Amino acid sequence: MPMALFALAIGAFGIGLTEFVIAGILPQIALDFGVEIPTAGLMATTYALGVFVGAPILTVLGAKVPRKRMLLGLAIIFTLGNILTAVAPTLWLALAGRILTALNHGTFFGIGSIIAASLVAKERQASAIALMFSGLTMANLFGVPAGTWLAQAYDWRLVFWLIGGIGVVTAFSVALLVPRIGAGNPIALKNEISSFIAP
Repeated sequence: MPMALFALAIGAFGIGLTEFVIAGILPQIALDFGVEIPTAGLMATTYALGVFVGAPILTVLGAKVPRKRMLLGLAIIFTLGNILTAVAPTLWLALAGRILTALNHGTFFGIGSIIAASLVAKERQASAIALMFSGLTMANLFGVPAGTWLAQAYDWRLVFWLIGGIGVVTAFSVALLVPRIGAGNPIALKNEISSFIAP
């Protein structure tokens, strides 16, 4: 398999980790910010909101951008969002960091899948996409338990610093390993929104 697929898998690992690790570290976040655990749960809710809003908007806006450049930009957004979460002095800034982080989620997987499929022969496309998504699986199997342990043993902010580091590794890996691929076809936002409306 092409090495570029491992760059995509690293990105998928980071996204999976930042999305799911939050469930195990809410008590530490709540204690740090002096709020109840349900209030700290907004860290999960706002991430989901960011995914919901970010995926269609960034997909439409990035349709004319070369895919490698778009993927690199998404990795940078991911990194900055996690760093903002790690340094946030208040819960509200941490929530802003979570929303920023989430904006890349759906678009990264969408573009990543297209790139993964384009790197191999047609009969190996499913395997290439599966290799990219193996990063998500590894995040759930190993990353989330490890991140939960780090938060409990040291500091929940350390988890987001490490995820930010994964974002940096992803950005460099994409820059070095992913070949240049042209932009896709323009997407009409009106057409995309109309698909949600029942006939």
